[in-house]
Amino acid sequence: MLEAREPRYQWGQPVTAAVDLFNDGSHPEVPQDALIVAAGCRGEIVQVGHHEEANIPVYIVEFAAGSGGGRIVGCLEEELAAP
Repeated sequence: MLEAREPRYQWGQPVTAAVDLFNDGSHPEVPQDALIVAAGCRGEIVQVGHHEEANIPVYIVEFAAGSGGGRIVGCLEEELAAP
């Protein structure tokens, strides 16, 4: 069994969306494939999880309101950047 990969980001850490984030179907109030968070939108890590099969960290990020934000979104490391 592989050891869990250590997360790059921690709970409470500010981050920005490194890329535009589109709805993959996990936000039923938003049309499929619609933009849910624009690149550059600031957020904060509110939970850090782990995807067992892929052995990668998964982050729950609360993005600030405005500029496509105001949403809680599950993100991968490559979708985030430290401000």
